[in-house]
Amino acid sequence: MAVRPIVIVPHEALSRNAEEITDINEHIRQLAHDMTDTMYRAPGVGLAANQVGEALRLIVVDVEYAYAEPRDKKKKPTILINPRICLAEGAESKEEGCLSVPEFGVEITRATNVKVEALDLEGKPITIEASGLMARALQHEIDHLNGTTVLDHASALKRSLYHRRLRKKARSDR
Repeated sequence: MAVRPIVIVPHEALSRNAEEITDINEHIRQLAHDMTDTMYRAPGVGLAANQVGEALRLIVVDVEYAYAEPRDKKKKPTILINPRICLAEGAESKEEGCLSVPEFGVEITRATNVKVEALDLEGKPITIEASGLMARALQHEIDHLNGTTVLDHASALKRSLYHRRLRKKARSDR
């Protein structure tokens, strides 16, 4: 397995709608494992294929590992192919950050409970009913598959200020 570079805005893969996966082949399995390694190394609680530059409908999530005590750390990633939210209930606003939008946070209202249908790495249908952080992480990663980042949830002013900060940093890095 390998850790892949995480792309950051304004990388074009982050604004593209990801393609359905029709063949779960060795490339897809390797990508899923690489994404899992990348998520843990970052560290993050989820990662979409767009975030490693591949516009494919694949996400990995593990909301427990990042917050577990060192003696309790056990990696249990959830790998979802072609995930879709089929039920969303409730609403809760919280600040979110993103590995692809460094040093930026925005309050986002999301469903508190979701039901997600997807395929696992063997191509078997699975359904996940989630609440709390898992529900939020699933919605965040599925947003990525639809070409949406946390920046898209921010006001025009906050987006503009962030882009200005990116340009200034790029100039100073030269």
